[in-house]
Amino acid sequence: MKAWKKSYPETKNVKFLADGSASYTHALGLELDLNEKGLGIRSRRFALLVDNLKVVVANIESGGEFTVSSADEIFAAL
Repeated sequence: MKAWKKSYPETKNVKFLADGSASYTHALGLELDLNEKGLGIRSRRFALLVDNLKVVVANIESGGEFTVSSADEIFAAL
């Protein structure tokens, strides 16, 4: 997260959060079971735009795609 944050210098109003134990991911129902590939339970790729603790944009990827969860997509939603 630190490296990603450094690549976007204008982030004073953005919080970059990690979910190492996947507890938040599980609460959102966004876990991805990759046990068959030997990778265990992972997080789906997604990006949320949250304003005042309310999710206003939820960009959730399908499968292994990377189309709607990029930082550029979230910045465009701002």
